[in-house]
Amino acid sequence: MMALGTDPQLAVIFDMDGVLIDSYWAHFESWRIVAAEEGLEITEEQFSRTFGRTSREIIAALWGDKTPGEERIRELDERKEAAFRDLIRDNFPIMPGATELLDALHREGFRVAIGSSGPPENVALTVEKLGRSNIFGAIITGKDVTRGKPDPQVFLLAAERLHVPPRWCAVVEDAPPGVEAAHRAGMKAVGFASTGRTREMLAQADLIVTSLFELSPQRLRDLILGGRST
Repeated sequence: MMALGTDPQLAVIFDMDGVLIDSYWAHFESWRIVAAEEGLEITEEQFSRTFGRTSREIIAALWGDKTPGEERIRELDERKEAAFRDLIRDNFPIMPGATELLDALHREGFRVAIGSSGPPENVALTVEKLGRSNIFGAIITGKDVTRGKPDPQVFLLAAERLHVPPRWCAVVEDAPPGVEAAHRAGMKAVGFASTGRTREMLAQADLIVTSLFELSPQRLRDLILGGRST
């Protein structure tokens, strides 16, 4: 039972792409590189309509009637992710305010996790570049889950590994399926309108921000304990 006048243990779970790293352009460029190797051309407008979807869905949308079979899709996906890592390794696109927010949450006693559907290699490289591996009490990647967002599996697993009940967790997400997944997990959802996103797309979130500098431990504490925020 929680002692009178004390807060429960709180947690914040971060999506990775579009939240901790501003990865929109690196993802576009890596898809453009692989498509060009296959004799195809992808425009930014085409990519923007697929951003945040699975590789299989993106390939089907961008390749059209030239969409290959499952084995080739896996190969293309692996090449694309390798190209993506090369791009961010050389020019790491850290999201402004990310390290400041992570450090502040850590100081204030929040438990912190990453809940990403991305490949473990991408997540590991991001954690390394952030230089904050000691802060994350749980790191969930696409390899840890069998169901993608909007299924809540990724966030429920993060909460389980943090030993924090879902109702005391907030999720920071940049995509509508992630916002829905947070709500289906019984968590508060912060919609982050980063590159390629709009506030309108994230209208179902409990709180919408356009910069991580708008978030603080106190604002997240108020959101988790008090409901919707402005």
